[in-house]
Amino acid sequence: MTFQKLRTNRWNHWIIIHVRYLVGFAFFPSGLTKLAGNRFTSISTDTPIGYFFEAMYRTGFYWNFLGLCQITAGILLMTQRYALLGALMFLAILSNIWIITISLSFTGTWVITSLMMVAVITLLVWDYYKLAPIFSYNRSMTIPSYPDPDRMWINAGIIYTACLMGLSLPGPVHKDWGQWISRILVLAVFLTFLVSNYKMYKKRSLLLKNQV
Repeated sequence: MTFQKLRTNRWNHWIIIHVRYLVGFAFFPSGLTKLAGNRFTSISTDTPIGYFFEAMYRTGFYWNFLGLCQITAGILLMTQRYALLGALMFLAILSNIWIITISLSFTGTWVITSLMMVAVITLLVWDYYKLAPIFSYNRSMTIPSYPDPDRMWINAGIIYTACLMGLSLPGPVHKDWGQWISRILVLAVFLTFLVSNYKMYKKRSLLLKNQV
């Protein structure tokens, strides 16, 4: 019953939607770097961390494959509709990264990856009712139905994906053009955030007015 209240709360719904956006974006910069075949760090190979990343980089196609998986997980989270699949992919990838940051004693990085783990687990708990049949095999059960995110949030996710991937693209860019493109993309992200949340506010106000 407590989960039912949490799950149907509009503010919790809003928070989860934006956590999906944030977590999804987290993989874009590193994923695109790997997919493009570039090194992720310039740390000297004399250190365990630098040696590890250099070895990963030299695997070639596997390095690109990791980047592709990261980008795919991020895009799925951004879509909102396929967010559960994205969260499952993200958990599989992030679990490895989290253990690596702890075992190699990354300074401070393990804190960031730990917070990301908490965020991903929260997303999975939010959609646990979709996973419940897997853990209740061959047993009858009632699956609750919750509304999917509005089309507005799906459209916002598409815009966020395009803009944030554009901002995360590695490689040389003409200085003047690069600055203007970056400003336009940042502005598009900001306007998308304002418009989508304003529409949510208006919709909620109208709903409350009709209830009165």
